[in-house]
Amino acid sequence: MKYFSIGQQWTLVVSALLILGILYFKFYYHPLLYPQEENIRETVIEVIGEVQKPGIYTFQNPSTLRDAIEKAGGLKEPAFLDKGLSSEFVETGTLLTIKKESPQEVKIKMGRMAANKLLVFSIPLDLNRVSAEDLCLIPGIGESLAREMVAHRERRRGFRSVEELKNVKGIGDKKYQNLKAFFIVQK
Repeated sequence: MKYFSIGQQWTLVVSALLILGILYFKFYYHPLLYPQEENIRETVIEVIGEVQKPGIYTFQNPSTLRDAIEKAGGLKEPAFLDKGLSSEFVETGTLLTIKKESPQEVKIKMGRMAANKLLVFSIPLDLNRVSAEDLCLIPGIGESLAREMVAHRERRRGFRSVEELKNVKGIGDKKYQNLKAFFIVQK
């Protein structure tokens, strides 16, 4: 019967420990999980008009009109803000235009940020509102495909889902997979 030398025994012990360590980390070790990014919803809002610092602002959670105006430095001149309106939540991609109607009254118009700004912040474009020019900003969409998408939308009286892009001439499964993240269909 042949025995292993001391050097060979040490090599076997170290190898066995290494294999056990790898198996432990692969199957049993579960590091602390950090909060999912889904739990934190970043809201992007553009504020222009009668505010101290017009611009685009990000919030970690949904924000109200009042939050957006405060982050923009507040109103240029003191005025009355309706408490009910100012506590209304604003969705990401909203453009707030603050206009002074009278010395005491402010009008707030809510719209949508420009397509190029939405794309910078990875906010999907609404297929039923986006123009052919804005579609051309998306990688993989040229002028002819943009016109075809708009024509398809007009023929069908709007998209009901993003998946309907597959029915547009010039968009196959592969192109659809590349484009679908850029769009939403708002009801």
